[in-house]
Parts: sequence; C-alpha cells; structure tokens
Amino acid sequence: MALTFSTAGESHGPGVIASVFGFPFGHELDTDWINAQLKRRQGGYGRGGRQNLERDEVTVLSGVRKGVTIGSPLTLVVYNKDSRLDKAPDLPNVRPGHVDLAGVLKIGSRNARDVLERASARETAARVMVGSVCQSLLREFGIEIVAHVLSIGDVQADAPMGKGYSQIFRNAGAARSARDAADFGTIERDHDAALTTAIDAAKAEGDTLGGSIEVVALNLPPGLGSHNQSDTRLDGRIGQALMSIQAMKAVEIGLGAECAKRRGSKVHDPVLPMAPAAGRSPYARGGNNAGGLEGGVTNGEPLVCRVHMKPISTLMNPLDTVDVSTGKAAKASTERSDTCAVPAAAIVAECAVAIVIAQALLEKTGGDSVLEQQRNLEGYLASLKPFGEGA
Repeated sequence: MALTFSTAGESHGPGVIASVFGFPFGHELDTDWINAQLKRRQGGYGRGGRQNLERDEVTVLSGVRKGVTIGSPLTLVVYNKDSRLDKAPDLPNVRPGHVDLAGVLKIGSRNARDVLERASARETAARVMVGSVCQSLLREFGIEIVAHVLSIGDVQADAPMGKGYSQIFRNAGAARSARDAADFGTIERDHDAALTTAIDAAKAEGDTLGGSIEVVALNLPPGLGSHNQSDTRLDGRIGQALMSIQAMKAVEIGLGAECAKRRGSKVHDPVLPMAPAAGRSPYARGGNNAGGLEGGVTNGEPLVCRVHMKPISTLMNPLDTVDVSTGKAAKASTERSDTCAVPAAAIVAECAVAIVIAQALLEKTGGDSVLEQQRNLEGYLASLKPFGEGA
C-alpha cells in the first residue's frame, strides 16, 4: 500500500488542509496527539504575534468512522482565524532570503503577496497534521520518533545522539518529556539562560536566529527503504522531506559532514555477531556513525539525522531591497514574524521524518489494515532470526 499526501491552503486563507491517501483501515485516530503537536509547532521562545492569533486544532473531514480510520482518504483541516487573503496588503518590497523576488520573477507578478501566502511556513501545519497521524500509526509497530534542538544561533545547547544522549533516547517518552519541559526544544537545561539572552538580543536589534535540530527514530526494523533506485533510497527521501521545510539549508545523517574528515576505519560501524535483546536486527553494531542507514536502507540501529535552519527572512530591522512595482531602492517589507522558530521547526522535522518512515514501513508490510500489516511485520522479523543463529 502506498501512503501519499497532499496539502492546500494559504497563510491568510480559510485554512490549511491535508489529504492522506493509502492510510490503512483500523487505526484509532488520536486527535489529542495531533493537537498537541500542532500546539508545539506554535510554541517555543522567540515566536511572533501570529501564534497569539491562531490556536490550531484539527478537524477531521473524511476517512474516519467512530474514531477509527476506514482506509479511504483521510482529510484534515486547521482553520485560520486570520482569513483576510483578499484584504491583505500588497507587498512589493521583496524580502532578501525569502522567495519573494524569485517568486514574482517566476510568475510575472509585481506583488510578492501572490507568492508568499503559499510559501509561508503556515503550510507546515498541514505537514504536522500528516506527520502526527503517521507517528500515531508507527507506535502501533513499536516505532517512536523524537526531535530535539541542538543549537540556536551560536549557543550549542544539546549534544548529538551518541555523545551523551544515547541512554535517554532508549526511552522515547523520557526524551520527549525532557524536551518539552522548557521553551527551547532542548533536552539539556544548562544552557537556557544563554539561549534566552541570545534570542532577546536578536529581537532587540530587529534580527533573527536559526539553529540545528536532530531527529531520532527508535526501534526501526532493518530493511526499510531500498538500494535499487535513487528515488527509493531512504536517505534521499529523508533529505528531501527535511530540505523542503521552509528555511532549512542542510541535512546530515549519522556522522554527516564529519565523515569527510575521517578515514574509513573511523567511520564505518563494525558488525558484531550478537544483537542486543531489544534490537530488531539479528546482529549488533560497534557504533552508529551511519545513523541507522546504509545504502538507502535501515540497518536496525536508531535513525539519526540533523537539519540546519537559517534565520527567518523577515527582519524588523529590514535590509535593503527594491520595490518590484517601481524598480526603485527600498527597505524590505515586514510582516508578523518570529525572532526564532527553531523549537517549532523541530516538531515539523519530527513529523517530516515520521511521514517518510511510515511510507517505507507500509511499502515493506503491505496490506489493507493495521492488523494485517502487523502480522506481515512480525513474519518478516521472524524470518531474520536464523541469520543471528548462523543458519
């Protein structure tokens, strides 16, 4: 069964809609979880005025009967309270770093409002709805996905998994609780004061901050994804899903760029004859530099990837630009915006990875219902046991 989705809606339109196709029969839809993730997307220290206006809650339009998915297209919507699309002011003073200039040149408009509405990160509410549904489904297969913030600006606030966090990530609930205990999306609390200072200073100067995010998927079976074609390799699919999030500029898996600096003997993870009892692979590994992916296929280790976010493009102390309606020099337009949206982006990244993993899992397990897919996964995992026994 192929799981696909589409999104519609604009920042100032009636709402943001997501349609999910190929979702199996028999999953109890957890709208409380979807709403909790939507709330996290709107939270975090450094968010702007839009988040005070909107209070996102999901409405289910189709695909569910008595709270359980029925296998037909699942349609979800978040309604906008600010729906003044036709009344929103023109925006000819294009913002450096945003799609404004490239967009108006592409479509031949003299008004960036015509492109920024769909380009807005408001669209990520749809991906959070879809990703939250996928996370809920993945839990039925024992798979958990958690994202946390590594850094904001030049403040390194958390260590990547494998450098002090491997134990807490063995318990997804503990990792999630630690992350959600404050407004920065980090697990470690030692750097909260420095993060507050950095964000406050940027806001006072009319500036913005980006940062880095890590996403970890736990208890994955080996064999998700494919080595056969470039468009089915899971690392490529994850890279596309993360890079398509607004403001993201780079993605790493496992060691990432560090691999280029080391010899092969310091990069590749030894294969060991005995697997830990909790693992789903018949073999253990001497490390996880690969980040759980080899040749575009999961290897049974935790999936570890990082995405790096640039600062938000809308500055309250605007940069020089041009008015595309006149061609004259101007200062860039300002809209309601954030000083820092990295903690919120972590939830979007978490959901983006969940979508890709759910797609790959359903490709592997097939079937029309959750129960059928669970049986298929159990059968596949049982077929791996003889490998560890030397048969």
